[in-house]
Amino acid sequence: MRISLVRRFWVTFSAYVIGCYASLLNRLTIKGAQHIPSHGGVLLASNHISAFETIFLPWAVLSSHPFQMVWAPAKEELFQKPVSRLLYSSWGAFPVRRGRDVKAGRVLNDLLADQKVMLFPEGTRHRDGRLGQGNRGVGKVIYDTRPAVVPTALIGLNHWTFPSLGARGTVVFGPPLVFDDLFAREDCKETHQLIVARVMDGIAELLKQEGAYVGRAEK
Repeated sequence: MRISLVRRFWVTFSAYVIGCYASLLNRLTIKGAQHIPSHGGVLLASNHISAFETIFLPWAVLSSHPFQMVWAPAKEELFQKPVSRLLYSSWGAFPVRRGRDVKAGRVLNDLLADQKVMLFPEGTRHRDGRLGQGNRGVGKVIYDTRPAVVPTALIGLNHWTFPSLGARGTVVFGPPLVFDDLFAREDCKETHQLIVARVMDGIAELLKQEGAYVGRAEK
């Protein structure tokens, strides 16, 4: 996908403005950025604990990969007004309807051919920091597109308020997960569930390494 230099500059500039707030006025620490591939399709699969993630996670990526894009599905309500639609779209967000959205699914699959996309497999926030169950649909996306899947752990952002000063948080990127054994299996619901379960286990392992694992959320 070809993306204009102007748009890349705008996205990187926006990310660095956010980064000044997150990492200078506050204390957002980024670990493991070397695990993010520079090229090719990359799925950044993260736990979901705060609304701040959608602006801080791109900064965590672009701080070491400037002038790239970090795409993200977002609820369609954010795109109803022309100004907000233009702003969110310029940053790489694209609308998703509640329920099964075939059009958004095609956009996601196309992006994962050669772009970086952030996704929250749980599908809903857990503000208590517990890790929810991954959505089987994410396993299907991974099975179909075969991107590099980078497990990502977000820590402490559920305690941030806006504006804040000196708040602490951490973004941890792990090595890309390996799914060769699961890709060899039949394309079915069971396989998709096993794939997303491995993703959630990868996120849980990062949280445990940071001493931030507080257990699984109830179904």
